[in-house]
Amino acid sequence: MRLQQVLSYVRKAVDDYHMIADGDKIAVGISGGKDSLTLLYALHGLRRFYPQKFDIHAVTVDLGFGNLDLSRIESICADELQIPYTIVKTDIADIIFDQRKESNPCSLCAKMRKGALNEAIKKEGCNKVAYAHHKDDVVETMLMSLIYEGRFHTFSPVTYLDRMDLTVIRPLMYMNEADVIGFVNKNQVPVVKSPCPADGYTKREYVKQLLKKLNQENPGVKERMFTAIQDGGMTGWPPPDTSRR
Repeated sequence: MRLQQVLSYVRKAVDDYHMIADGDKIAVGISGGKDSLTLLYALHGLRRFYPQKFDIHAVTVDLGFGNLDLSRIESICADELQIPYTIVKTDIADIIFDQRKESNPCSLCAKMRKGALNEAIKKEGCNKVAYAHHKDDVVETMLMSLIYEGRFHTFSPVTYLDRMDLTVIRPLMYMNEADVIGFVNKNQVPVVKSPCPADGYTKREYVKQLLKKLNQENPGVKERMFTAIQDGGMTGWPPPDTSRR
C-alpha cells in the first residue's frame, strides 16, 4: 500500500470526526510497532497539505525491558521526517513482572504506560495524542467487551480526558490491519519487535484470531460489525460528518 492510500483513509477519519483543529500540537505514541509507525508517517504526510495547520511530537514510553533498540526510529524522526522525538524511561517492566509478578499484566501495564505517556505529552505542551488503533482494533475491542464484560462498547474516534485536559484521536480507524501490514512491507518501515514476554499470549490475541476465523467463514462480517458500531448510537460515536469530504 502506498502512502497516498494511507493518507486517504486518515484524511477521511480526521474529517468525519473533526480530529484536528488549527494550531493543534499532536503527540504520536510510538511503540515501535507497525501501527504506530504507520500513523507517524501518515500524520507527517497529512501535515503537508491539510488546511488546518498542526505540529507533531513523537513519544515512546520505554517499559524498561532493556532490549528495546529505538536507534532507527530516532534516525527516522531526526533525519527523514524532522519530527521531535522523546523517549520516556520507566521501570514499568520491573514493577509488573519482577516486583508484583502479575499473572495478567496487560491491564496494569496499559494504565502505567498511559500515565507515563500523558505526563510526557503535557510536558511537551501537546493538547492532543494520536493512538494507532485501526479498524481491526475497534472491532476486536467491541468483541472483547461483549465476551468478557457483557456490554456493547469500544473506544471512540475522539475522546476528551478531562483530568489531563487532553484529547485522544484515532486517525487510523478506517484502515484494516492488512492495509497497515501492506504499507510497512512496501515501504520497508523499520518495525521494532515488542520485548514484552506477554506479547501474543493475551485475551486480545484470542479475540483477534476469533475475528479472523469469523471473517473467513462469513466474508464481510468485520465490515458489518464496524458499520454496526458506527450506526449503533454508542457513547462517543456521533454520526460521521460527511460534509467535509
